[in-house]
Amino acid sequence: MRTSDSFSFKSLLATLPRGEPLSTAWLAGRGLSAKHAAYLAGAGWLMRLGRGTYLLPGDKLDRDASLALLVKSVPGLHVAGKTALGWRGFRHTLSFKEKLTLWGDKPATLPDWFTAQFPAHYQATHLFDAQMSPGLGLGPLPVGRADMPVSAPERALLEVLSDVGKRQTLEEARHLVESTRSLRLPVLEELLSHLTRIKVARLAASLADELELPWKSAARMHSERLGGGDRWVTVGRTGERLDLRRGK
Repeated sequence: MRTSDSFSFKSLLATLPRGEPLSTAWLAGRGLSAKHAAYLAGAGWLMRLGRGTYLLPGDKLDRDASLALLVKSVPGLHVAGKTALGWRGFRHTLSFKEKLTLWGDKPATLPDWFTAQFPAHYQATHLFDAQMSPGLGLGPLPVGRADMPVSAPERALLEVLSDVGKRQTLEEARHLVESTRSLRLPVLEELLSHLTRIKVARLAASLADELELPWKSAARMHSERLGGGDRWVTVGRTGERLDLRRGK
């Protein structure tokens, strides 16, 4: 079976990555047109996952490879918040098949083929100003894929605080904050200097002060920078009331 004089799917088959979702763009770069990919799926040589995405028959989807593919199509996609902290060794409790926390720059819908295998929550939330380098506090895991960005503990912590009152309880956030005593202060201070969310700054300052963390003075300074009045009160989607006072 050939799509051109120089292409043989059988020869390509031996080189295809196992467990990786294959996009039509990736296949096209190796000589296999979208039309022929669809034909091969109909003939059982490929398994169609969703529009423009295939898998080798009998393969089991690899989580990290799947995420790396999504990174190419969703601007700013990265593993964030509690998931990022857990993957980097900071975890309060273990949950069975816990949902992945994914953040990005723009609203997007994760494909069904991905969420069916890897339950996940995606959100487009902006914590920082436009002057911050988009890659600040992002990077691969030490032994992970280079093309799969994961929030560093300093950035993940601020993402966790952003989710308090939405998908994150204050109690668990407090435990997670307490577990991150070894944060890199220069990185955290730079992130705080670009922070634009009053709630996140107030929570960071309040919890750092309560727990006597090394970065409490930096958190307090940026809480003061963002202002917002002497008292900031909100009731989140979970019904949890946050009453954050300046200087606490």
